[in-house]
Amino acid sequence: MANKSFQDNNVSIIQSLASTTRKRKYIPTSLNTAKMSEVKTRVQTLLNRHRTVFGNYRWTEFDDEFLSRHVESVSILDLEEMMPLDLKSCAVSIYIFTLNEDGPSMLSLEEEELSAANHWLLPAAEFHGIWESLVYETGIKSKLLDYVTTTIYFSDKNVDSNLISWNRVVLLHGPPGTGKTSLCKALAQKLSIRLSDRYSYGQFIEINSHSLFSKWFSESGKLVTKMFQKIQELIDDKEALVFVLIDEVESLTAARNASQAGTEPSDAIRVVNSVLTQLDQIKRHSNVVILTTSNVTEKIDLAFVDRADIKQYIGPPSEKGIYNIFLSCLEELMKCQIICPRQPLFTMYELETMCFANSEVSEHSLRLMDIAKKSKGLSGRALRKLPFLAHALFVKTPAVTLDQFLDAMSHAVDKQREEKADLINGV
Repeated sequence: MANKSFQDNNVSIIQSLASTTRKRKYIPTSLNTAKMSEVKTRVQTLLNRHRTVFGNYRWTEFDDEFLSRHVESVSILDLEEMMPLDLKSCAVSIYIFTLNEDGPSMLSLEEEELSAANHWLLPAAEFHGIWESLVYETGIKSKLLDYVTTTIYFSDKNVDSNLISWNRVVLLHGPPGTGKTSLCKALAQKLSIRLSDRYSYGQFIEINSHSLFSKWFSESGKLVTKMFQKIQELIDDKEALVFVLIDEVESLTAARNASQAGTEPSDAIRVVNSVLTQLDQIKRHSNVVILTTSNVTEKIDLAFVDRADIKQYIGPPSEKGIYNIFLSCLEELMKCQIICPRQPLFTMYELETMCFANSEVSEHSLRLMDIAKKSKGLSGRALRKLPFLAHALFVKTPAVTLDQFLDAMSHAVDKQREEKADLINGV
């Protein structure tokens, strides 16, 4: 199993063990080392029986009794659409993990009786599948994976950070609803699995920066310091890879600017400075990654921007991305028999291969592409809601054909655009 994958054509085989519940510290999986090795061997045998796959693939039923007893699913991930892949001619990395089902706990400050942050143990059942559901321009997700993997690699090799500088800080910025927070969670989940031979488990701490300026944070930066002392306790466990997420980080800058303008008490700027100081302290540790998001790029403080190694813009999906989002939604509705009977839909790669030729078999796919075109400009969050709204507002029967549902989708897009225009015009 490889620690680091620098090549885009490497394939991740994600092996999910039966889910178990863990406490807030690492408890080894029920499979011992010998059985883990046996799982890898059996999975490799399974793959050898399937020389070629098309796109991401998942097994949930097995002929092998050992796999049936110990394994919940085997998934092939991170492939480009439905392009054929010869498993025997590519590098395969097998990762074995168990999902934690505890859900988030609150990182609270003992004397203050308030929640400072939410805390998950990774890999978390709540984050499972987010990575695959996020559709961005080619390369964004792999770029972020490679950045964090290189960060860990340089630290393990004891590279002098005074000579080659990196800060362990990622900034994702762009309009609301584009999945920045979800991408941070998915990235942490993915890396906690990929680096499982380096770290026993992952920790994910989500700080909502707005909460730092509530009435409870009136004692300058004292409570911020206490919060980061709690985070430091997690970082001190070198068995753990720790991710700290600060959502909507521009609110820190807004508080600083308002304080300097005299519209906010000077205590606000002390809170901001305390946060930045604490970030500078924890980023010195090799097992921590700081993830930040912003909806308003121009309001981010330059002092903070300079701290970020990666400043990645996350915008609304392209037409191709929108098509892929809708395709995954319709496939899910057909699987659940809300849309029936099941009818074939082509991937964008298949449509491009056939030069978008109009035929009886491609008719539904081309209609979906037209709907995707007129959906351009809607956020990823809005796009994922559209199938639900289409059914709720424009489908009058429990079951619906694909033809009927595509009509409903088209009407739902029109309604979304009307509502958006009304909001802009103040109607």
